[in-house]
Formats: sequence, C-alpha cells, structure tokens
Amino acid sequence: MILLSTSSLNWYWLHRIFKFAHKAWFDWLDISLSKLHFDYWDEDYIKELSDSFNMPVLSITAPPIWMNQKKAESIIKIALKLWTQIVTFSPPHFRDKETSWFNKYLLKAKRDTHITIAIQNVEPKFLFFIIPEYKNSTLSEIKEITWSSSLDLSNIEPSSGMDILKAQKILWGSLKNIFLSDRQGVRVWLLPWWAGWGISYLPLESFFMKLKTTWYNWFITLKVKPSELWVWTEEKILQNLEYTLSYYKKHFLNYK
Repeated sequence: MILLSTSSLNWYWLHRIFKFAHKAWFDWLDISLSKLHFDYWDEDYIKELSDSFNMPVLSITAPPIWMNQKKAESIIKIALKLWTQIVTFSPPHFRDKETSWFNKYLLKAKRDTHITIAIQNVEPKFLFFIIPEYKNSTLSEIKEITWSSSLDLSNIEPSSGMDILKAQKILWGSLKNIFLSDRQGVRVWLLPWWAGWGISYLPLESFFMKLKTTWYNWFITLKVKPSELWVWTEEKILQNLEYTLSYYKKHFLNYK
C-alpha cells in the first residue's frame, strides 16, 4: 500500500495535490501538517476533497517542531474526522517548551481511539556538538513510546554506522509506515531511482526484498523534495510519480 505525502508537492494548494495524486494513480494520501498551510488543518475541507477524489487520507504526519498538547489534540481531532489509520509524530524538539504530551497524551490517544500512533526517526543532529536536537530519539527509544514507529529513510545517516537494513531490523514489529526516498551523502529526500537505470543510492532494492520476505503489510509513503518531482512542470510531475509507482511495484509489490 503506497501513499503520497503532501510534502512532496507542498508548493501547491491541497486541491491541486489531490488532483496530481489522482492523475498519477495514487489511491491514498499522507497529509504532512505545517503551520504554513492553514488549509491542512481544516478537517472539513480535507474531507470534502477526499470524498470528491475518492482518495482516503490514511496517514497524517505532525509537524516536527513547535508541538504541544493542544496541537496534538487538534491533529487527533482531524484524524478522527477523516478516519485516518495512522498519525506519525516526531520526538520532542529541544526548542519545544512543553513535552509532556509526548509520553502522556500520545498514550492516551492510542488507548482512546482507533488510530495507530507512531513515532518517527529523526536524523541525529546536535547543537554545539553536545545537545541533541531531538530528545528520546534513538531507534530503540522511539520504538518503545507507543510500540508503533515510522521510518524515514532519508533520516538514516550512513556515516553514523546505521543503514536502512539495520534500522528496519531494530524497528521490526513496531514498523507501521516507511517514508520512501533515496539519499546520497547530505542530499536527502531524492527520488528512489535517482542514481539512474532504476537503481538507488541506498540499498533500496535489498530493503524492499527484505520487507517482502518478512511480510510487511503496512504503509509505504513517497516523501521527496518538491524539486525532485520538477514541480514547475505538470507533465514532469506525473511522469515522475508514475515512474515511482512502477519502481515500487517492481521491487516490492510484484516481487516474488
């Protein structure tokens, strides 16, 4: 099951994103919330678009910074209205003044709703080389918060000694969503086949084979930079989205 993250097309209004996804034969969306996009927080408007395009919003991704309990409650409200299946949060950022929501409220939301509450990995970064940018953010820690996790492949820093196959092994059993992209050094959220000839910089082909042979049946969400899709040209957007779908089908869906 492959979804399209709205962050991949966030230079467009939400209606246009639904239209692009529909034309490119994506069946589901992930709404990546941002304080810069007011319409993303309007559950009635999103529901109207979802019904109009017959495209369920199966996933919502919370902003990675400036979170608090009030915002978390608003996100869960949106998810309930849309019958979203999974909501992904990031660990608390060091600038967040309120962090109790991360442990207390998320567990309450998990207990009181039908929604899967997942915590995603973040790239390990440090302020002044000492203070971690995000708290409680190791793979083992994010796994244990709600026992559901999301894996952003571009947030895996190979030079740290971690790779996507190791990350998948650590998170296995809790893994509910994979944000699909390619990475080369500091260049992140690239198209999965960026290296050319349908081959990735990361070992994505091996990663997909591992997922398939271990019966992974949760979500895979395409999340790339808008510039990767050539968002200034509609024809190129559709071409890149359709090619990514074929890559996903070849290396995962139809792999035997």
